[in-house]
Amino acid sequence: MKISKQHASLAGHFPGNPVVPGVVLLDAVAHALSAQLGRAVTVTGVPSVKFLTPLLPEQEFSIAFTLKDGDRASFEVATDAHKILTGSIAYE
Repeated sequence: MKISKQHASLAGHFPGNPVVPGVVLLDAVAHALSAQLGRAVTVTGVPSVKFLTPLLPEQEFSIAFTLKDGDRASFEVATDAHKILTGSIAYE
């Protein structure tokens, strides 16, 4: 997947040197979790998240999950070359 260079959030983040905002990546994580589970989920928390390197517009990335007990999952967002962010998400 990738975030389009036309995404509305990129105009101000940062002009002349755009990077994908963390909240956009976390939204992608939530949507990917719903797709993996085959049902809509409501995110109830993000107990941990660590941003490791910026993601550029149009840069391909993937999201991998490890499902945990109690409606929690850990996740990793990565490009071919770098981990972008890691964390855990709670949902219902």
